[in-house]
Amino acid sequence: MTGTQKWTAGAIVIAALALAGIGLYLSFEHVAQFAHEELRFGSLGKGQLFAVGVDVGIMVMIAVDLLMAWLKRPISWIRYPVWLLTAATVVLNAASGAPEGAWRLLDYVAAGAHGVVPVLFIMVVELGRTSIDRVVRPDQAERDSIPWLRWVLAPVATARIFRRMRLWGVTSYPEMIRRDQELIAYEQWLKRRYEGDISQASEDELLPMKMAPYGYTVAEALAMPDEQERAAQERAEEAERRRLDAETRSEVAKAESHAERLRAKGKVEQVQAEIDGQTGQARAHARAQVAAAERAAALEQEALDNAVVAEARAREAAAERKEADEREAAAAADLRAAELERRAAEKRKEAAEADRVAAAEAQAIETRTIAEAREAAAEANRRAAERERAAAETRRAAAEAARKKAEEERLREVALADAARARKQAAEAERAAAETRRAAAELERRAVEAEDIAKLKPRERAVRRVARMILAAGGHADRLPLAEIQNELGVTSPGTASEYRQEAAELLAGGYRP
Repeated sequence: MTGTQKWTAGAIVIAALALAGIGLYLSFEHVAQFAHEELRFGSLGKGQLFAVGVDVGIMVMIAVDLLMAWLKRPISWIRYPVWLLTAATVVLNAASGAPEGAWRLLDYVAAGAHGVVPVLFIMVVELGRTSIDRVVRPDQAERDSIPWLRWVLAPVATARIFRRMRLWGVTSYPEMIRRDQELIAYEQWLKRRYEGDISQASEDELLPMKMAPYGYTVAEALAMPDEQERAAQERAEEAERRRLDAETRSEVAKAESHAERLRAKGKVEQVQAEIDGQTGQARAHARAQVAAAERAAALEQEALDNAVVAEARAREAAAERKEADEREAAAAADLRAAELERRAAEKRKEAAEADRVAAAEAQAIETRTIAEAREAAAEANRRAAERERAAAETRRAAAEAARKKAEEERLREVALADAARARKQAAEAERAAAETRRAAAELERRAVEAEDIAKLKPRERAVRRVARMILAAGGHADRLPLAEIQNELGVTSPGTASEYRQEAAELLAGGYRP
């Protein structure tokens, strides 16, 4: 504020404090006396404490209200107990001036005069609170008031408009009127379309009438089914995408688990087949060796038995022919020895043949057992190869799934890279926009300084800000969206934003340049 404005504000504050002192002085004695005599307080001192308590309570709540408004954190409900206590003070002051007997006109005037100063003080406080709120929050949208003439001519309809404005935060009275006119025009169109019977209209067509009490415009209500359908479709698509992702992860995990099981089972069966083959081969070789040893021992024992029997018979024949001629005995002994030698040779030959046959049989047995063991090992190897081939097929499927997953990861990385490039481009655009905003801020600062010097009202300042926004948008008012004006000025109503834009265009047409 300028120096003059500061002195003016100080004078207003001093006058308001003086008014508060006057009100307290005038009401204190009357309220204390009335409390003692009529309200049955025990003594005049207690009545005075009651009056002081009410007045101090009012002043404390007013001070808190003004302080919180100054800190940009207003407490909206605190004004209602202030009004209530002030009304009680007005009633007590008026009652203290009530006559003993019948009321005359002058008595009514006197009773009303007792309440003038408290009411005036509350009005000054509300004015100060609103002024502080507008100073500390200049961008806050102003709430339009409804003309009193409309309250007189159409009180019921006006009450409905007032209720909807307060319930749904519509600050612009022209905007509220426009919404009502659109709703009435739409209802008339439905009646004309269905020949006066709008009950034949569909649920979607009746939405504007049903949703109007909840703050929806005709366009917003008619667009609601499409918005709900689009939101439901987006939710369904998101759920389907999550389900497909979960199925893909589950299938990959199952394939990898099955491959691991087959791989482990193949290794176990391969080791088992090798062990079974080696064990069978060793057992067959041991059985062949035992059989050959048993046959050789039997043949040797048989040859030994035959030699002992022959020797015993020869000894018996020599004893019987002992008395024969020594020559014949010697010849006979030589003959028998030669015969024994020949027989022993034959026995040795038979034993050798038996050994050869036993060795051949043992070799045949060993060869057949080894062949059977090798066939078993080959069969085990074949089964292991089949399992390994199945495991390889499973590993191939898992590799294919991994390849698809890797392809998805690659596509995701490409998308991330594109997003990074887009963010980089957005950052560069943001930097350029920041430069533009900086220049615009400097221009705005200079314009605000000029406006401060010119002592413009808040609405005139807002119109000039919109004019500068139009210049920044190229100088054409139609190129500046209403939503941007609402966002910049904190205006919730498109109608108010449209009025600001129209006035700004007229201001620019009149030669305004910041």
